[in-house]
Amino acid sequence: MFRRRLMAIIATVSVAIASAAAALLPTTPSAAAEACAAPYNNSAVYTASMRVSHQGRNWTAKWWTQYETPSTGGSGVWQDNGPCGEGGGGGGGGTCNYPNWAAGTFYPAGSIVRYTDGNHYRAKHENPGYDPVISTWYWEPYTCSGGGGTTPPPGGGTNGFPVSEAQYNQMFPLRIPFYSYAGLIDAARKYPAFTGTGDATARKREAAAFLANIDHESGQLRYVEEQNQANWPLYCDRSQSYGCPAGQSAYHGRGPIQLSWNFNYKAAGDALGIDLLNNPDRVKNESSVAWQTGVWYWMTQNGPNSQPAHSAILGSQGFGGTIRSINGALECDGRNPATVQNRVTTYQRFSQILGVDPGTNLYC
Repeated sequence: MFRRRLMAIIATVSVAIASAAAALLPTTPSAAAEACAAPYNNSAVYTASMRVSHQGRNWTAKWWTQYETPSTGGSGVWQDNGPCGEGGGGGGGGTCNYPNWAAGTFYPAGSIVRYTDGNHYRAKHENPGYDPVISTWYWEPYTCSGGGGTTPPPGGGTNGFPVSEAQYNQMFPLRIPFYSYAGLIDAARKYPAFTGTGDATARKREAAAFLANIDHESGQLRYVEEQNQANWPLYCDRSQSYGCPAGQSAYHGRGPIQLSWNFNYKAAGDALGIDLLNNPDRVKNESSVAWQTGVWYWMTQNGPNSQPAHSAILGSQGFGGTIRSINGALECDGRNPATVQNRVTTYQRFSQILGVDPGTNLYC
């Protein structure tokens, strides 16, 4: 009996000593978030394996990228490495230097935004841009001091894009949610010269011209895929060395400019750092990718014209030149005057919304 009592006393003392020792031990490094890499710079070029920090998290680039803010959405170029610096949890710390919340933007867990009420919120769970004051399971209040959120420039849209979200919604009252304003803004960052060249008049004209042509190509942003499925097998050019790995019918029109043909998917994917040849459905499944293909075509492809639509609207060809760059072989030179008139009428209406003169040479 005495032996049992003695063993119990020794065990109790041992536990107490161990607990005291644990209280004195320093926290191991693994319990803390890793140090933050250099902050993301929107104008910098990043190549594979380069690391940055953004909104309290570290990120690694998977391939070449520029003007694409780190997130797990978009083209998928960024790998989320988790919280950095002070990291995680609940409600506070830091300077209030966070972007404005934007509906439709994908936010990974840990993202911090400034809401329209002036308060800040942190994403507890990743979400596709839910409202922080409504979707409280996804968002929690975040306390910070000083600084301030970024705001759109006066009279324009996000990141200098000359169309505000309100104007965009006015232009496309029938659009489906897939064609989000946030997706368009994300895509516009890929090509800084897109609606970023010349004075305010030139920039607004280009935005109006791009969106007017998109309006026609996508049925007022209501369709993501080509409606006539009988044509789907026709867009595979087997003479190309890479063939049609996704299937004979995989390269039909998708997105706001109805990207078609295997060679266009290959060229667009190579330019954007996305494998669209093997994964063409990314154009119909990811808003930013869809918009990126539209901007890519606008900025780089001549079509039946002698220059891309971007150069045409900024030069002497005017809006008529953009029609020729996109579908001139079927519409210009009297081939389909009704369709050309539809594009011109829409361009004039969008120009009016943006408060800019449409210029001359409206027809092709």
